[in-house]
Amino acid sequence: MKKLIYIKAIMLVSIVGLTSCDNKLDEPMELDAGNSYDYTSAEGAKGAVMGAYATLSGKKASDNGDTGLGWEQIPLISVRGDDVNAGGKGDQAPFTDTDNYSYDRSYWMYNSLWEIWYQRIVQVTAQMSELEKFRAGGVNSQLIDQYLSECKTLRAFYTMEISRVWGKVIVMEELDQSKLTLRSKDDVMSWVSSQMDQSIPNLPDMRPNQRTDIRGGVTKYTALAVKAMANLELKNYQGVADAAGQIINSGKFTLVDDYYNLFKIPGKLADENLLEIQYSDFGVATGNNVKHLWDFYGPTSWTPAVTGANAGWGFYEPSLKYIKFMLSRNEQKRLVTSVLFTPDGIAKIKEDPAFSTLPSWVSNVTPDNDVINNSARALFFSGKHYLPSKQLIPGRNDYGSNKNYIITRYSEVLLMYAEAVARGANPTAGSAVAAVNTVRRRAGLGELASVTADQVMDEKYAELGMEWGIRYFDMVRLGNTAALSYDGRTFTMDKQFLPYPLAQIEKIQSLE
Repeated sequence: MKKLIYIKAIMLVSIVGLTSCDNKLDEPMELDAGNSYDYTSAEGAKGAVMGAYATLSGKKASDNGDTGLGWEQIPLISVRGDDVNAGGKGDQAPFTDTDNYSYDRSYWMYNSLWEIWYQRIVQVTAQMSELEKFRAGGVNSQLIDQYLSECKTLRAFYTMEISRVWGKVIVMEELDQSKLTLRSKDDVMSWVSSQMDQSIPNLPDMRPNQRTDIRGGVTKYTALAVKAMANLELKNYQGVADAAGQIINSGKFTLVDDYYNLFKIPGKLADENLLEIQYSDFGVATGNNVKHLWDFYGPTSWTPAVTGANAGWGFYEPSLKYIKFMLSRNEQKRLVTSVLFTPDGIAKIKEDPAFSTLPSWVSNVTPDNDVINNSARALFFSGKHYLPSKQLIPGRNDYGSNKNYIITRYSEVLLMYAEAVARGANPTAGSAVAAVNTVRRRAGLGELASVTADQVMDEKYAELGMEWGIRYFDMVRLGNTAALSYDGRTFTMDKQFLPYPLAQIEKIQSLE
């Protein structure tokens, strides 16, 4: 008979205010530990590391909904770049204000991001404490080292993202409240890099989709990608080239030819993906469903090819600036993938004399024959967060149901490497232009003979638009206030970080 481990995640209310709005941390956390809760069991140890992975999707298969990297949290990380605007036209006004660099520390989304992501950090750290008990129980020490390194990679990623948003944040290595510290952004990124150095030797030397024990789980290359991101924030470009170069030189990763379907069901656990949040409706019309709430991104009105497929909320709009940038480059493949056009949106583009005549492929009908209708909330919607109605499992009508959420892709690794070399790092895996041309070939663009750092940034803008705030963090890192000052916005570097949530300031004295 299957038994379960129950772990109570430790509440650190007095230090980090990690109380949950839904009180989930007050409840026991259920970890599937195979056939035993005996600390001598390797299957039990696997159950403990699976508890850490549950912090990505947030739910067990028996539940519905999403309390992991939730529907409101990733958009908040992403919305301030010049690639995307807040949709809504006044609904959720503080979200729109955030996009315009006007911040309200009492806004519930700010507190949700801080609170829930720190809950995940606490939970991962708790799983690490449990794993040490399995080591003490005689489970293979090398296996425990691997599982701990997988946990460290997840925890470092969460902490890195929080620091990108707030700058100086709390770093957690253990559950002892007296050892929690508030560190500057540079210190956090250095800590992330050192955590990855500790983890990389213990992790599987393979793509995530090659793992048979934990399909899509963290590998050596996931940790190298996180290390490259942290060093990019530090402007340690040699560190970026070294880490990203190891991924490239492994020869294990390739770009998916079909850029459009990379972000859809065929792209699940693709050879390009280094880290992704996995969801599933298990291929059946009813019952268990581990899902993300994709409604946030979807068009408010559409005529789907499959009757009955639900529309979305319209809160995430690709910017007109981004669309014109892509059109000026004749970016058909990536633009059709990245943007859903409404008739009003197409008319808005044509108001600019430079774009009065558009190619026929700019259409409000997607390649899968879903018709995107006009909306009061937005002129455009994100195609990277869109799942064609034809790819829904019959009976599952929720917008995007069964779609994974990609976090890190090989194309980002190639472009981080190219930028680092273009900014003076010694090449470790070929030239910058070779890396850029690999990405451009997939996009159907001509190859470049040479490449500057500015050209690399343009390529990152085209390739990674609407993804994880990458564009915003790049522009902030480079101090490019002009790029972020668009469509009536004015960005200054004092706006780079969100203010600490008011609810957390009331609990955490050091945040004052």
